[in-house]
Amino acid sequence: MIHPAGKTQKMGQSLVKMVFDVEDVTAFCARCVGEGLEFGPLHQADGYVFANAKDPCGNSISVSSRAFRPLSGRR
Repeated sequence: MIHPAGKTQKMGQSLVKMVFDVEDVTAFCARCVGEGLEFGPLHQADGYVFANAKDPCGNSISVSSRAFRPLSGRR
């Protein structure tokens, strides 16, 4: 998915955020620490979890289990 970046982003910076579908966000974030990529806190949303980070170039990225949430949690 591609989402609009946060409102604090300025022109000349990336204005989109890459979001990667990950079924188990907690486990994925834990594995990434060993590879040198640290995500911020886990956020609980409407039936899914997500976490944000910056890639090595400083671009905003996110991992989300939204695509895997139960059908009853989808809108």
